[in-house]
Amino acid sequence: MKKVGFVSLGCPKNLVDSEVMMGQLKAAGYEITNNAEEADTVVVNTCGFIESAKQESIDAILDATRLKSEGKTQRVVVAGCLVERYRDDLIKELPEVDAFIGTNQINDILKAADEKVDTREFSLSPIGNKSATYLYDFDTPRLRATDSYTAFIKIAEGCDRPCAFCSIPAMRGSFRSRSFGSILKEAEDLANQGVKEIVLIAQDSSRFGEDLGEVDALPKLIRALGEIENLEWIRVMYAYPTHISDAFLTAIAETPKAVKYLDMPLQHASRNVLKNMKRGGTRESLEKLIRRVREKVPGITIRTTFITGFPTETEADFEELMTFVRNCEFDNVGVFTYSDEEETAAFNLPNKVDAKTAKQRRARLMKEQAKISKRKNAEKIGNVYKVLFEGFSQESDMLFQGRLEGQAQEIDGYILINNMPEDLEPKVGEFYNVRISEAHNYDLIGEII
Repeated sequence: MKKVGFVSLGCPKNLVDSEVMMGQLKAAGYEITNNAEEADTVVVNTCGFIESAKQESIDAILDATRLKSEGKTQRVVVAGCLVERYRDDLIKELPEVDAFIGTNQINDILKAADEKVDTREFSLSPIGNKSATYLYDFDTPRLRATDSYTAFIKIAEGCDRPCAFCSIPAMRGSFRSRSFGSILKEAEDLANQGVKEIVLIAQDSSRFGEDLGEVDALPKLIRALGEIENLEWIRVMYAYPTHISDAFLTAIAETPKAVKYLDMPLQHASRNVLKNMKRGGTRESLEKLIRRVREKVPGITIRTTFITGFPTETEADFEELMTFVRNCEFDNVGVFTYSDEEETAAFNLPNKVDAKTAKQRRARLMKEQAKISKRKNAEKIGNVYKVLFEGFSQESDMLFQGRLEGQAQEIDGYILINNMPEDLEPKVGEFYNVRISEAHNYDLIGEII
């Protein structure tokens, strides 16, 4: 039996693509291994979003081709976003790669892995192609790479937003939603397999169903998922700020299984920068949005991301962003420095910010947010929360870890559990009540009661 090893890079959307490819290969009789060094075929599912991700992808490809040159691996397949952006260059520069498949060619993985098939000349859609149609379905074979109790469901593919810094539309095609019934059936199947937490993902989750002519499709989906018996948590990631409807917020507030958590990348708060990013809005309009979210969903955890060093960002623009963060007091914040990507609108903007300044601004913003996060975490001391138990901590095998509903896995912090009743043997994937005893910038410490 041929062994196939996978290296999956980038975001959860990419991970789902890898899971689908692994599922198809397993259904066709291949053995899947997480050790590339013992694989006959290595598949590298790449990310091509920003410079650091592209470099990580190239390094992974070179590692795979090294295994091939050493005779351990017979075949190397490169998939994903980097292929969509740089197909011709990759084919030219990497003759040792046997097949390149883009994001719209997930179903070609069986051909790509077949040593009898000459796949160097796979026909690929040109960059910027808007005719991409691929969507996986509820009955598509899928081998999950996440923990047994949590799973991603991709509810849509592609994006039509014009954000000046982003190359996703060129790599993923136009926005297209899966059908309501397909998602519901997949969620039911996952719940029957023991999954407790469903994480809904897309390039822009808040637009789900729009392209199908449906109104308030995401709120309806949240409510329907909330009726599935064995599910405990429903989480929505990647919501766009201009599409945060009252119906969506009400669905989160009124659906007990919907976690009171909003992941909403805002990117900036200065009118000048937001305009140049082609996102629109002002600090005042965004502050009004945050107030509305908190009024509609009391106690909600809000996570966002920002970019520092975007072209034209002045010190005054950055100070406005700092003021915005102080005023809004977000629970979780991620900050990225701008990556100048060819074939994006921002690439041609003047007044570029040097990398050193962008990094300094990022550090200042993260330092400010750390103070806010620690203060908000300290308010939880003494309180008891429902926690999803995840087993031994990633930081120490002397501690256990779990997550509150306001903590997305591998994105936000954790609850570190340092004490529990002697007669309790907690099970991974089950829920327990935890009393918080200490607070840090991002993590909490508590004990099961």
